[in-house]
Formats: sequence, C-alpha cells, structure tokens
Amino acid sequence: MPARRLGRAAVLALAVALAATACSSGGGGSADTAVKSEAPGQGSIDINAKPLDQIRDGGEVRFPLYQWITQWNPFQVDGRYGDAVEIMRAVEPNLFTTDEAGTFKPVADYLVDAKVTSTSPQVITYKLNPKAKWSDGKPLSYLDFKADWEATNGKKDGYNIADSAGYELISAVEQGADPAEVKVTFSEPYADWQNLFRPLIPAAGIATADDFNKAWVEKIPITAGPLKIGTADKTAQTLTLVPDPNWWGAKPKAERIVFRVMSQSATTQAFLNNEIDYATAGTATAYGQLKDAKDTVIRSASPWDEVHISFGGGGALEDVKVRQALGRALDRNALIKIANNGVPVEFKPLGNHIFMPNQTGYQDNSGEWAKFDVAAAKQLLDGAGWKEAGSGQPRTKDGRPLTLHWVLNESTPQAQVDLATAAQAMWLAVGVKVEVDKVAANDFFTKYVNPGKWDIASWRNTDSFPLSSSLTNFRLPQGDNVFGNYSKLGSEEIDGLLKKAAGTIDPVEAAKLYNQADARIWELGHTFELYQRPTVVAARKGLANYGAFGLASTDYAKVGWEK
Repeated sequence: MPARRLGRAAVLALAVALAATACSSGGGGSADTAVKSEAPGQGSIDINAKPLDQIRDGGEVRFPLYQWITQWNPFQVDGRYGDAVEIMRAVEPNLFTTDEAGTFKPVADYLVDAKVTSTSPQVITYKLNPKAKWSDGKPLSYLDFKADWEATNGKKDGYNIADSAGYELISAVEQGADPAEVKVTFSEPYADWQNLFRPLIPAAGIATADDFNKAWVEKIPITAGPLKIGTADKTAQTLTLVPDPNWWGAKPKAERIVFRVMSQSATTQAFLNNEIDYATAGTATAYGQLKDAKDTVIRSASPWDEVHISFGGGGALEDVKVRQALGRALDRNALIKIANNGVPVEFKPLGNHIFMPNQTGYQDNSGEWAKFDVAAAKQLLDGAGWKEAGSGQPRTKDGRPLTLHWVLNESTPQAQVDLATAAQAMWLAVGVKVEVDKVAANDFFTKYVNPGKWDIASWRNTDSFPLSSSLTNFRLPQGDNVFGNYSKLGSEEIDGLLKKAAGTIDPVEAAKLYNQADARIWELGHTFELYQRPTVVAARKGLANYGAFGLASTDYAKVGWEK
C-alpha cells in the first residue's frame, strides 16, 4: 500500500548537489531515444460489474484492511494510506470517479456540471448539486473549496500537507453566480484539475492548523457521502461502513461493509475460513490455495501499481555512483521470476516511474541503469572510492565496510522475501553487503521509512494517477516535509519538468515532459523499478462490483451480492 507521510528534516542543499552529480554522469536512458513498449490492452477491469437492480438489498460484505487507519484527513501528510483515501471517497464528496481507462467522470450526486470556462487564465466552474449537504446540515459551497485550497497550497504555516501539486497553482476560489457555483482560477494551466478536491473536505473540519492535523485523528467529524462510519473498534481492529440515512442519492446496496485489520499474508486463510469475501491472490502460495477454493472466483486487471526498490540518500548512498551501481548489479529479470513464480499473470519489467505500460505515453526510459552488468557496477564502485576486499567481503573506504541495511516489513509475502535474499547475493557479488532487518508492519512506515531510518526499502506505490500526482514521490523536500519522496533525493530539473508537464494541456506534449523527467529519475538512482503489479484477487462468488479495478476507482455504494 502507498503511504505519503511526513519525514524528518531533509538537507535540501545535499539533494541539489547529488542531482548535479547525477546529471553529469554518463550513460543511462534518454526520453528521446528510449525504446517504446507495445501498448497492451487498455481499460482492463474485472469486478463482476452488475447494475443496481441485479444486486440484493442488504447483506454484509467483509474486506481485509492491511493497517489500522489513524489519520483520516487525506490532505494531511499522514493521511495518504491507500485504503484510507478510498474509504474517504465513500464518506466524503468524491466529485469525479475514473473508469477502467483512467478517464475522469463527474459524479452527478455532487456536480451538475464542471468544466473549463476560460483558458487565459484557466478557470474551472463547478455547479454543485443543490441537494448535496454535509452531515452538519450545511450545503456544499465555495467555502469548502476555498478552505481546501488554502490549507493545501503550501503557503500556511503549521499545515502538514501531503501534497500541494495543483493547489499551489490556484490563484483564487470564489463564489460564482450563486452559492451553488464555484469558480476556481489558476495562475498557470493545470491539466489534471479533475483530480483536485477528491475528496472534498468540509471547511468546518480544517478551520485551523490544529484541526487540519489533529481533528481527523481516529475520527471523521463531518461527512457527506453515501456511507458513513458505523463502528471503529481499535481494540478489535475492525471498521464498519453503513449507509448514511441522510444521503440524497441512490441508496447503497450493502447493509454494512466490514473492514478487518490483518496482514496481507493472513488474508488467504481468512478467506478460506469464510471470514472475509476478498483476498489477494498475487503470490504463488496464495493463488495455489485460493484458485480452487469453494465458491471462489479469481479476478485480475492491470492497475497503477508498481513494485520497486528504493535507495536512501544518506551514508554511502549519498554518492550517486553507489546508487547507480546497486541498480547495475541487479538481474531484474531473475528477481521478477522469483516474484512471478506460480502466479498466472505475467509480471513484466517496468521501465518508467510515472506511466504504467497500459497508459498512453508509456515508454521504457531505464536505459543502462536497469541493465544487469556486474563489471559496470564494480567500475562505478571503484570510481566512488570503494575498494574491493576479496570475494564475499564488503568493499571498504577509509576503513569502513560498505554495509547497507534493507528494512523489510515483517508481513512481506515469502516471494518478496526470496526476492530480497536474491538481491542480497547479487549485491555481495560486487562487494556490497546488505543486511535485511525485518520490522513490525505497523512500524514500517512510521518508524523507519518516513523518518529515513533505512538504506534500502521496497514497497508499492499505488494509484499515482493522474500523472501530476507523481510529483509528490520525486520532488525535492521542503524543510521537514519530504512529501512522498522518502529517499529525499531529487533535483530542480526533475521538479521543473514534472511541474511543467502538469501544466501542459496537450497530452502528447505532457507525455514528452514526463518521460524526460523519468529519464532523469532513473539516472539519479532514486528508485529501481521492478514491475507493474497486476491485480490478482480471489472474490467470493456472487460479490458484485468489486475485484480487480485496473485504472478505475472503487464505488463502495454499489458493492453487494447478486440476486
């Protein structure tokens, strides 16, 4: 699951210096010379889609939750955990959804209309559904849009924001012709405006920095969605969504949706024990146990979901040559085979940090940086001053051994543990000793990744979509805020390319800029992409409108059981 949280202080000057070194080094991918991939089938989705009249009223649907959710404000740096954002879009105004092709669609329960009404400057006019009201009785209005913008544009002290992308380009939020019309004016063009205010958060809930950071901890004070929180039992680690009787749209189908916290590896047995109705089947072990289980259907699709190995920016890894060497020492195809073993869907190498292979504009920019070459890796380490110390021994420099620590979530599936073990051996072959430290699942982000207490780590980034949202993963830190860039590595050039791309309305021209940025990210040795992770899941037979979504968003109000 993704997590975009606040990290410790980052040394901005160091990040810039590293970026300058990276840009001056030789080799690597180029967005102009990259090999373009074949375009796989786009718009993949497998959710047993059913119209509402074919779904039973009532009943209970049970889902796993991989981590207890503490911070519910999706604009706050600790509130970006993937399941939290999805749930918030069921209980707060989700103005736009995406279909299986990743295309934005307005939600009529909230919007009568929303469109660009001026291009110079860019102005978006939203016409709100007059029926839409917050749980405190107030109608949705421009005041909510204005509060969200002011809280997240990065200009207010004390607001620990997750990402200012898009919001920092807004110059004004005003009432339009009437209280149900909102005019949002941009200082610069912004292509992905439909992804802003998703969800919309009430002004009353974020009136102060204290409210923004703390009022949504362990609670959701105000809602305006088809569902609301029924119970949240931290002791039992269960969370229940129930229909909101004040909802003005079509009534949700399920009587309740129950989320139960468990490790990903525990979902297999929980599904077989009929404790949950959905489980991941993306590993050989899970798939083998679930594929022939009674009343079970396997569903799969290609979402925005990537598995990577991240490199930190401290210690020996301050030197870009060392990070580049780590990438050159990895036999990526061998690592992917380990992860893919026993899973029915092929895991293909991912050559891009921003696009998935089933998105228009994808190209492989990895170039030499993901090309397995032991000699090249050793040469880079030699150039960084790390001297060989004999077979099976770590290199040394100034009397220090080249020893790095890979922090691994203890609930990591066995296939990923095997992948880490194989990577250890590959790195030791070039003189880099990597020690794997398993840590508690609930501590992985909060105590290690977020504060920067790691050299190497691996996690999934999911739903970094639309394209402009990729900025948070790679932008230079600002003071204590690392956004989603836990490596704290970046450059002004990368930031500039990503921001320019986000303001480019022509998708072809935008894709060129994003790919130029991606080539620089590869060269920087920031993240070693492994593969796009297909969604392979087991669903209880008869479960409708849920499963493998691809690039589409979840609509929990439509989830239920076939008649």
